[in-house]
Amino acid sequence: MTNRITLAGSEVRVDDHIYNGTGTNAHPTNAWETITEVRLVDGLIHLITGDIKGLHGEFWLEPDEQIVVIRYPKI
Repeated sequence: MTNRITLAGSEVRVDDHIYNGTGTNAHPTNAWETITEVRLVDGLIHLITGDIKGLHGEFWLEPDEQIVVIRYPKI
């Protein structure tokens, strides 16, 4: 079972999945990416998907900014 949840940027964790699509009409199966690193930089939340030394995505959020993620339960 997976949970799609809305939470503040400061609550996002490594291994959450974030949508990195081109718009609301994009097929979401190919656009959810795993967050591999979470940083606090100058008061902003910096989320990284993929390999920081190679190809990766970046998201910048205010700590209280709302974001939707998928979080898989720990087994």
